[in-house]
Amino acid sequence: MSINRSATQTKTQSDKGVWTASLRMAARAATALVGGYAAAAGSATLLARLLPGSPVEASAWGMVASFPAFAVLGLWAFHERRLLQVTVVIWGAALLSIGAALLLGVRP
Repeated sequence: MSINRSATQTKTQSDKGVWTASLRMAARAATALVGGYAAAAGSATLLARLLPGSPVEASAWGMVASFPAFAVLGLWAFHERRLLQVTVVIWGAALLSIGAALLLGVRP
């Protein structure tokens, strides 16, 4: 009887580990895709607001810089072992850049 019980417990524990790993990977993927996009878009907006020159050129350079920023953030999100650090850095960068762009307002 105890053999079946331990086998059931082991199976339940391994199923729980699979679900935990799956949820962690889903959170990492969502952070990389959605958070990385938000951070790249926010930094592009902030860069376009801060760069000197015409608004069209500043916006173009901000968009050019956002593509490698999104790629680097996405790759780093899957390279870093600690999910909490990935989440804090990517979502923090998104919130800070978007917040700063909103506080600066529209370019005169």
